[in-house]
Amino acid sequence: MKIFDFLDFKILDLVDILLVAFLLYYIYRLVKGTVAVNIFIGIGIIYLIWRITEVLQMHMMSSIFGSFMSVGFFALIVLFQQEIRKFLLTIGSTNLANRKNLKKYFRFFGEENPEVRTNIGALVTACEKLSSTKTGGLLVIARNTPLDFVKNTGDSMHARITVPIIESIFYKNSPLHDGAVIIEGNYIVATRAVLPVSNERNIPLRFGLRHRAAIGITDKTDALALVISEETGQISYIKDGEFTLFKDHNELLDILREDLS
Repeated sequence: MKIFDFLDFKILDLVDILLVAFLLYYIYRLVKGTVAVNIFIGIGIIYLIWRITEVLQMHMMSSIFGSFMSVGFFALIVLFQQEIRKFLLTIGSTNLANRKNLKKYFRFFGEENPEVRTNIGALVTACEKLSSTKTGGLLVIARNTPLDFVKNTGDSMHARITVPIIESIFYKNSPLHDGAVIIEGNYIVATRAVLPVSNERNIPLRFGLRHRAAIGITDKTDALALVISEETGQISYIKDGEFTLFKDHNELLDILREDLS
């Protein structure tokens, strides 16, 4: 009987399941923390119901859900266009022939490269010092997507992350304070970088160009951004083109540690 066909299990079936699980997990990581994750879970539930109705030979229900899934495919492209773009950027920008990048690509297995681990403590401390003096600043932390297209707009640098270095860059009389700082691993690789500015109309007017630039770069790539307001001294953490709220120093550390792990 067809209902018991699943008992005919082969090694290739196991490989197929593992590959699908890997793909679903990676997609979940891309949409985690965004509104899209609820849509992703909802689609997964509908797909599961569809497959169950097929196995149980419930033809009417199966045809209804099957029609929804076939038409819904095009709707998914529209709903998940930002996530799909980031997913393709991540795949296209990952050099699998490079052993270091290969480890980075499979980070969820628990492997980390201590040589490139970002000094999160120094970043947050520097932001708090800039905040206390109401010194504006914009720091962009690269993850999987290369930021060469914005690094090339600024001045190249290769300096290990320290609190004094960041403070000196954003010092008001410093020639490097204008623009964004680009961080890769534990190094500042560019200063005075020009970022794409978001044209979203729903951004509150109290946020200036720094915040719009941070939203723009995190919306187009998987980078993270820290912004210090020159008017209020408030620190903003922006991911996936959205503000991520935090209560204090320790919570910001925890969020950054999770997003960079």
